[in-house]
Amino acid sequence: MAGPTTARRGTGQQQDEPARPPRPTRRRLLTVITVGVLLLVSGSVWALYGSSWFRAEQVTTTGVDVLTPAEVEAAAAVPIGAPMVSVDTDAIADRLRQKLPRIDSVDVVRSWPHGIGLKVTERKPVLLMKKDTKFIEVDVEGVRFATVDRAPKRVPLLELTPDQSASLRRFGSGRLVREAVRVAGELPVAVAKDTRVVRVTSYDSISLELTGDRTVVWGSGEEGPVKARVLTALMKAAPKAGHFDLSAPTAPAVSGS
Repeated sequence: MAGPTTARRGTGQQQDEPARPPRPTRRRLLTVITVGVLLLVSGSVWALYGSSWFRAEQVTTTGVDVLTPAEVEAAAAVPIGAPMVSVDTDAIADRLRQKLPRIDSVDVVRSWPHGIGLKVTERKPVLLMKKDTKFIEVDVEGVRFATVDRAPKRVPLLELTPDQSASLRRFGSGRLVREAVRVAGELPVAVAKDTRVVRVTSYDSISLELTGDRTVVWGSGEEGPVKARVLTALMKAAPKAGHFDLSAPTAPAVSGS
C-alpha cells in the first residue's frame, strides 16, 4: 500500500509577480518640479501685486509729541490702495524729513497685510533764538528746525551778539551756535534747570544768566566737563554767591552774595 502522498516541493517555477509601475525618468521629474515652481512664483506675484489681499489700507503714527499724527500722515502721502510690496518706504521717510523739519528721524515699516507704520523721533529744543515776537528752536546739533509763537518751558534763550567780531568772521554764526549748544549740554543738571539765558559774544566769551540774578562766565566751550564739576563744587561751597567765573577752570573766581 502506497504511503501518504508527500507534499511536492517547488517545481522551480516562480510565481508571477505584479508588474511594477515604470519609474519616472529624471527629465519628467524635473519638468514636474519646474512647472510647480513656476505656478508657485506666478501665484505669489499675483497675490502681491494683482490681488486685493496685500494692499496699503491703514497708516499709523507713533512717537509724536508736538506734531500730530494727522500732520505726519498728510506729509507722508502713503499711496493708499497700492500693493504693499511696491510702497517706497525710503521715499516716504525722505519726504517726511523734508516737509517736517521737526522730525529728526523716522522709521517707515510695513505691517502686513495692510498697514504702514511711521515711527517718528522729533527734534527737541535745547536753546531758543528770539526773532521779533517768535522763537526759533535749536536742537542738540545746532539745527534751527522750527519757529514757534510761544517759548517752550525750561528751554534757555540764546543771545548771539558777536556783531562783526573776529570770532564771527573766523567761525561763522553757525559754529558759535553749536558752541552755545555744547555748553548747554554740559551744564550740571541743577544749573541747567536754572539757566535762563546763554549769551555768546565770541568763541571765547560765553556766559550764563541763572535764576536769582546769578551769572556764570563760562569762557569758551572747551573743558566743559571740568568746568561743570568746578561750578558744582563752587555752588556748594558758596551757595549765596551771585557771580562765578570759570573761564580759567584751574583758577575759578566767586563773588557777590
